[in-house]
Amino acid sequence: RAMPETEIPPALRGDHYLGVDLSFGAALAMVISYVTWRSIGWAIFHGLLNWVYVVYFVLKYGWS
Repeated sequence: RAMPETEIPPALRGDHYLGVDLSFGAALAMVISYVTWRSIGWAIFHGLLNWVYVVYFVLKYGWS
């Protein structure tokens, strides 16, 4: 028996994973930056650049 959509938890519907993916991407960018440059300042800068790219992508291609 298939569950109606109202009974499916949000985690299983997949509508909350976008935030997790974006946070993971920023964290990954910061870790790679720190390992490469050994600088917390550059790591923070590259983590913020990740969000600039997300905003650019949404403005250019839309959210969906």
